[in-house]
Order: sequence, then structure tokens, then C-alpha cells
Amino acid sequence: MSFRSSQPRAPGEALAVCPTGSHKIFLCKLINEVLTSNDLQPQSSEGPVSAVASCSGILLAFVSPRLEIATLNRADSDLEACRTQISRDIIALLLKNLASSGHLSPQVERRMGAVFKKQFLWLEKEIQEEYDRKMVALTAECDLETRKKTESQYQREMAAMEEAEELLKRVSERSAMECSSLLRTLHGLEQVHLRRSLALQQEEDFAKAHRQLAIFQRHELHNIFFTQIKSAIFQGELKAEAAKMLLQDYADIQEKLEELMDFFQASRRYHLSKRFGHREYLVQNMQSSETRVQGLLSAAEAQLTLFIQKHERAGYLDEEQMETLLERVQTEVFSIKQKLDNDLKQEKKKLHQKLILKRRREMLQKHKEQRKEQLSLGEALRAAEDASQYLGQWGSLLAEHSAALEELQERLDQAALEELRALTLSLSEKATEELRRLQNSGMTQELLKRGVPWLFLQQILEEHSRELAARAQQLEGEERDRDQEGVQSVRQRLKDDALEASTEEQAELRRWEHLIFAKLCSSAFSLSEEELLGMRQEVHGCFAQMDRSLALPKIRARVLLQQFQTAWREAELLRLDQALAAPELPQPKARKPRSKSKSKVDLLRKSIEDKIQLFEEQAPEDLVEKVRGELLRERVQQLEAQEAHFVESLVSLQFQKVAGMAKTLWAYTALLSVQDLLLEELSESETLTKLACEQILGSHSPELQELERKLEDKLAHQETAQLQRALATRQQWAGDGPGLLGEPEDSGSERQISAVLQQALSQGRKLLERQQQSWREERDHNVVLEDLLENVEFDTFAALYSQELRLASYLSRLAMVPGGTLRRLLSVALPTASQSELLAALDPGSQKHPEHTVENDGGGEQADLGRRRKHQGWWQALESRLRGELISRGLEKMLWARERKESILKKTCPPLRERVVMPGKGSWPHLSLESIGEPAAVPIVGAETIDLLHTGEKLFIFRNPKEPEISLHAPPRRKKKNFLNAKKATWALGMD
Repeated sequence: MSFRSSQPRAPGEALAVCPTGSHKIFLCKLINEVLTSNDLQPQSSEGPVSAVASCSGILLAFVSPRLEIATLNRADSDLEACRTQISRDIIALLLKNLASSGHLSPQVERRMGAVFKKQFLWLEKEIQEEYDRKMVALTAECDLETRKKTESQYQREMAAMEEAEELLKRVSERSAMECSSLLRTLHGLEQVHLRRSLALQQEEDFAKAHRQLAIFQRHELHNIFFTQIKSAIFQGELKAEAAKMLLQDYADIQEKLEELMDFFQASRRYHLSKRFGHREYLVQNMQSSETRVQGLLSAAEAQLTLFIQKHERAGYLDEEQMETLLERVQTEVFSIKQKLDNDLKQEKKKLHQKLILKRRREMLQKHKEQRKEQLSLGEALRAAEDASQYLGQWGSLLAEHSAALEELQERLDQAALEELRALTLSLSEKATEELRRLQNSGMTQELLKRGVPWLFLQQILEEHSRELAARAQQLEGEERDRDQEGVQSVRQRLKDDALEASTEEQAELRRWEHLIFAKLCSSAFSLSEEELLGMRQEVHGCFAQMDRSLALPKIRARVLLQQFQTAWREAELLRLDQALAAPELPQPKARKPRSKSKSKVDLLRKSIEDKIQLFEEQAPEDLVEKVRGELLRERVQQLEAQEAHFVESLVSLQFQKVAGMAKTLWAYTALLSVQDLLLEELSESETLTKLACEQILGSHSPELQELERKLEDKLAHQETAQLQRALATRQQWAGDGPGLLGEPEDSGSERQISAVLQQALSQGRKLLERQQQSWREERDHNVVLEDLLENVEFDTFAALYSQELRLASYLSRLAMVPGGTLRRLLSVALPTASQSELLAALDPGSQKHPEHTVENDGGGEQADLGRRRKHQGWWQALESRLRGELISRGLEKMLWARERKESILKKTCPPLRERVVMPGKGSWPHLSLESIGEPAAVPIVGAETIDLLHTGEKLFIFRNPKEPEISLHAPPRRKKKNFLNAKKATWALGMD
């Protein structure tokens, strides 16, 4: 079975699952006729109110839960199409606004718009291809799983049948047939249970595939946008300031989009729940009417039989006459019922055609009107001033469409019910009237012919008339009670899916996650512009999958409930099998104890009966609460997994930076160790005098001083630029802000102070948003600046490393060390470095070190040859000496690291959420589930409760989340170790 077959397309398919009853079959036909007209309706992919979605929900709730899930799946698809269309339009609108403000040329806008359009079409094609592949793969996987489990079930049944046949050979044929019949019934129940489990699992697999594709599409939309922005910045088509404005507008509008989609989703969930509840109420109402009609007919039929029996008991009729009259009454009653059934079939068929034409005509007309309004939204897009106005137009339009469709569907459903009820009541009243006429006219005349007194007949007829009237009032009262219960059920369902509670819960969750991600983003120490864009894209991707789909939670709840019920049933079946294998053991309390004197056949039969009863009875009620807890746990785990994934990517990025710097420092330290070793060997071997060493180091110092001067100039320039930018931001804040930073002209004037307070209260939210925005910009600028300064220092350090490597190469040549010795010494100092890394570390030293005029005791080539022969052995000991020094130094570090680790492990570490200090008060928000039970309460962030003077009265104090203050000056940077000064200090210590 493929996923597409789960949609309500085929009329016979939906009718096969309709409940029994003439009115239900009639309504099922009405559904399927409307559903088959879906292909004739215009398909709308621009909004959640599409033609198929609106008609796919016609009276589905009472037909089958499977069709209810199909309706929810269709609603999810329409909401996703709405999100995609809005996201595309927002990108085009942002580009248009950027071009209108002069930050983007019209040519670049048209080129980027064409690229975006091409990318969107490619993404749509890729999503469709991936959808087809997933559906084929899942269908094949489900079919294979079905065959495996069916074959396994068949083998277990055959084994059970063979085992039972061995026992039944020694019993009577009747007992064997009864036991075999019970066993076949048990196997049939097991097969039904297996098919239900496989169907639910298949529904979940397809729903998860849809969700994965939706999340992938949202991420790809963000990826396309950020990729094009990076490309435009790299090609110089978009300036950095304009890019920052564009990205900030994109982030703001994405927050509004997520808020709007949360409202759409909550609204759709509420309206669908209302529709399903209303349809269930209509079915219950129709069942009540039918029950009342059947009760009246049964009462009239029973009165006819009682009417004749009373005359027989009074002695006016003998037994033969009574049998003759009863037979005639039964014939007449059967004829009336047969006529009623035929009339109902004919009239319902006519009414069915009439209602189908009416519903199809009105629904198509409504969809054509809404389709025109949705198409006209494209013209409004070109006239919209900003994206917020565009989202407002979408929100108002979809709200109007939802309300109009809801009203139309309720009106059509109610009209169909009223006409069906009127038809049923009219024909049933005619049948009841014919039964009364049969009693008052036909049977009365027959009895008068047989000499029954008129006064006796009149007394019985009046008594029956009063009883029938009382029975009618009783049935009407019972119908009103059932209708009231149906109304209460609908109200409870709407209360469980309350729109305001769902929207507020989602908003509270997003606020909480926003605080968490803001805290995580602020923990980044240094990021480049490209890395900052990647982090923003990752945040957008996390917030894009924070919503709840409509179908998947309900499907998951049904799957979990089925799994828990299966586990409970398997545990009970295992107990029964153990009791059958060892009947002398004590039995469970829930089961009746078996007599030890029973035979194995009786025990087998009793065990099969208990198993059948186990499949037919309801599972424990606590499984529902268990499902609720499991769903809540899974949702919390999904949210925490998003946070953990973001943290991993952020930490990985920072770790790569630190690891690169640490690797360079390690190589530099190793190079210094080799230099010290070479200088020490040259000094001890008297190859170089003290004066020669001083000349070498003295010629090297000016280069180091020049590098240090350039580094200090670059750092001072960046610090000055940062300070100027902070002052400019402050001036812009004071000039363009809400006007709350300036002092009043007359500080003593009460009217002026009152005006300022009123202005502050009215514009407080705007001020807070501006403050948060300024803080985010300052934070982003700081991390980018820190990355820039680190790159400057790293470039300077690379130049220093190159000079030190050239000095080491020169010293190795003076020491008559062979060419590969320096590489071997570095490999000893860097044991984890690969050959390629060693060659890269030695690459800057390929240049020749400038010649120095050194003073030594030897002269000419003969002296060099003498030194080479004299010192041929000592350079071979350099490697062993260096290795020994590194080993001793490494042991000291290992001991220190071990002690540090032990001290850390001894400390108690609270959970992560207790260690993360969030701004303001609050905790993890309470989450509710719409599928099972009532929603949990949502706490108020920033609220405290204190007791007033121990009187029991509560005072609630609300505090806004604290935001970092905006500094007038550039924030102080951390002090870094100057490697040039450290190098000088090392040399000084070495010379001493």
C-alpha cells in the first residue's frame, strides 16, 4: 500500500470502512461523491485553503480515524505550501526594498531574482523526486515487513493447530470441533491485530517522511538565501552594510513568519477539531433520532400483539382465533416495514443526488472566489511597502477564508442532517400511522365481528394511545439527554484544542528557545563574517522545525498506544501459556483458578477462551497516561537535540580555531627547543664564540622589532575603528531612537514629566527591541573583530615562525648537521605530526639565512673539514638529548594534568540547564499534547510569588528579561600573550 492510497480518493474504499446503519451509509456516499470531485477542483498551492483540503474534511470524523489522519495530512501539506510561497515572496520583497533604498542596483536585483527563481524551481523538482523515491522505498519496505510478519504469524498458527490436533485426537468429535472453532477465532483476532499494527506503523513511516521532506525544504530555502547573499558579497554586488541590513530584516521577518505559521497551525488544528467534533455530534444526533423512530415503531408493533393477547385473556377469543389474528398482524407489519425500507432507499437516493449537486456547486464556487483572492495577493505584493504589511495581508486573508469555509461547511452539514432527519421522520411517522390505523381500524373491525364489546375495545385503545404518547415523550427526553451529552463532548474536545492555549504555549516555547540560542550565540568568542552567516542560518533552521505538525503527533500517539497495548497483551498471553504448561503453579489474580482435575483438553480450551477474552477486552486505562508521558518526553528530547546539534557545530568551529592555533604554537615551541639545542651544542663545541652568538641574535632582533611594531599598529588601528563605530552607533541610537534618551526641556514641569512617562510607556516595547538589536549588533561586531585581530596576530606569528625557521636552518648548517637532521629533530619534538605537516613546517625555511660575519678559531675549508670530522659524532646525540628533555617535560605535564583531572572529578557538577544562567526568571516551559488528555499549564516567565506578612495573600511580581547594557565605549578586550616579548624573554634567560 502506498502513501497516496491513504488519501480519500476512491469511493468504494471510504464506503468500506463506514459504520453500519442506513444514515451512516447515506452520509458516507455523500462524502465519497464530494471527494471524487476533488480532481475537478482547482489546486491551490499558494495557501492553506486549497480546494482539496476543504473538501477532504466533509464528514470524515465519524467515518474512520484513518480518513481523519488523511485530512490532517492534507492540511499539513497545504500549510507547508503556504509557508513556501510566503518565504519566496518575502525574499523577493526584501530585494525590492533594498533596491528601492539605493543599496542594490536594479540589474543586480533582477539577476538575483532570476537566480532565486531558478533555485526555487530546482528545489521544488528535487523535493518531488525525493518524495517519489521515498514513497517507493517505504512502500517496498512496508510490503516486505508485512510479508515477513504475516509469514511468521502463519507459521505460529500452523504450529498451534498441529499441537492442538495432537491433543484433540483423543476427545469426541464435538469437543474437537468446538476447540478448533475457538482456535480459528483466536487466530482471526491475532491477524486483525497484526494488520492494525502494520497499518499504524506504515502511517507513521509515511508521516515521518513527509515531516523530513518539509524540514529539508525549509532548510534549503534558508540555504539558498544565505548562499546567494554570500555570493553577492564576494562579487562586490552587495556592500557589507547593506548585507547586514538585509540579514537583519530577514531575521526579523522570519520571526514574524514563524509566529504567523504557528497561529495558522493552531487555528487549523482548532478548526479541524471543531469540524470533527461537529460531525461526531451530527452522527450522534442522527443516531438519537433513529433510536427514537425505532422505539416508536417497536412500541406500536408491540401494542398490536398486546392488543390481541388482551382479548384472548379476557375470553373473547380462543387460541386458534388469536393465532390467526397474530399471523395476519405480523404479515401486515412486515409489509409496512418493507415498504418503509424501500421508500427510505428511494428517497435517500434522490436526496443524495440533490445534496451532492448542491454541495459540489457551492464548494466549487467558494473555492473559485478564494482562488481569485489568493491570486490577487500577488498584485498586493508589488504594492506592499514592507514584508510586515505583506504578512498582515496573508493573515487577514487566510482568517477570512477559514471563517468562510467553516461557516459554509457547517451550514451544508447542518442542512444535510436536517433534510435527512426530516425525510426519515416523515417516512417513519407514516409507517407509525399505518400501524395505528391497523390497530384502530383493521383489527378493531375484526374483533367487533367476533363479538367483542365496543366499550372494552375503546378502553384498550385509549390506554394504548396514552402509553404510546408517554413512550414518545420518554424517547424525546432520552434524545435530548443524548444531544446534551454530545454537546458536552464537543465542548470538551474544543477545550482540549483551545486556540489561545496552543498559540500561547508555542509562543512561550519560542521565547524560551530564543533565550537559549541567544545565550549560546553570545558564548562564541571569535567568528568570521562567513562563519557568522553560517551560525545565523543554523539558528533559522532550528527555529524552522520547532513547530508541531497536525498529523504526526496523533499518529505517534496511536502507534504508542498500540505498542503499549501489544506489550501488555503479550505479557498476559505469556502468563496464560505458562499456566497451560504448568497448571499446578499459582494462577494470576485476574484469572479464575483452574481445577487440577481438568484434562489437558479442558485446560487448552479454557486457555483459548481466556486469550479471546484478552483480545476483546479493553487495555488498562493507565496506558493513556503512559502514552502522554512518552509523547512529552519525545518532544522535549527533539528540542534538546536541536540545541545540542547547534552547540556541537558552534563548539566544533571554535575548537578548530583553537586547534589550529595550538598546532602552530606547538610547532613554534618545538622550533625554539631545536634552536636552543643547536646554540648549546655550537657553544660547547667551540664552533661559535660568545661574540658570534651575540652577533647572530643581534642581527635577528631588528626583524622581530619590526614585526612587533606592525602588529601594534594594526591592533591600535582596529581598536580605534571599534571605538569610532561604538560612538557612531550611540549617536544614531540617540538621534533615531524613540526619543526617550533625551532629557525634558523643563525638568521641573510636571506636565513635561508626565508627557515623557506617557511616551516611555507607549514606546517601551520599541525601545526594548532597539536595545536588543543594538546589543546583538555590538556582539556580532565584537566576535568578528576578535576573529580579525586573531588573524592579524596569526599572520604576524606566521612571519615570526618563518624567520625563526630560517635561523634554525642557518644554525644547523653551522653545526655541520646533515640535511634531514632538522626534520628528524622536529619529528621528535612533534611526534603526532605527519610527514606532510613536517614538510609544510619546514617550507618557510627553504630560503637561505643571510650571511653573518662570525668570529671563530678556524680558517678556510680545511678548518671546516676538521670541524666536520671533529663533530661528526656529537650531532648524532642531538636527537637523543632532545628526546630526553621532551620526555621529562612531558612527565611533568602529565602529572599536573592528572592532578587537575582528579580535582575536577571530585567537584559536584549540576545539570546543564542549572548551569546555564538565563536572563530573567523562568524555567523550561510546560508542553501540552492535543492528542491525549488536557493541556498542561504554561508558566509565566518572569513571575514570582511572595507572601504578604504571612497573611496568605499572594503578590505577583513581573520582571522583564534583563538585557546587556549598551556601552558608550568599546568593550575591553582580553589581554593576550605577546609572542614577540615572550621570545625576547626566552633568549634573555638563555643568555643568562
